[in-house]
Amino acid sequence: MVNKIILVGHVGKDPEVRHLDNNLVCARFSLATKERWSKDGNKTEHTEWHNIVMWRSLADIAEKYVRKGNMVYIEGKVRSRSYDDKDGIKRTVVDVIADTMTLLGSKPDNTSVLQPTTPLNEPPEATMDTLPPEDLPF
Repeated sequence: MVNKIILVGHVGKDPEVRHLDNNLVCARFSLATKERWSKDGNKTEHTEWHNIVMWRSLADIAEKYVRKGNMVYIEGKVRSRSYDDKDGIKRTVVDVIADTMTLLGSKPDNTSVLQPTTPLNEPPEATMDTLPPEDLPF
């Protein structure tokens, strides 16, 4: 059995970081991925929003370097959780628990993204810079 997800998208908001007991750090942010296709000459686009959760040193890196608008490559696993809201209605949330992250490209204002001194991971073989424009998911 395999539970693996790979996402390349734009960060929807700056990470929300919590420092918990025992120096445990958790970072959460939204990530937008887009799909575009044409059918019968009509162009269609769909944006999917993902809840990204990072723990420990990866959360520290997100706190320092990840900002709204950054493009990131994330590998992780899908995890769902349920809870009862204030009205007693059962809700289910799907999170992506990130195992690795690579910062891609540059910030929207064209300034460089700071890279941590220790690599997060090797970048994927094909980055957004090496794909032909028609193959980009955005």
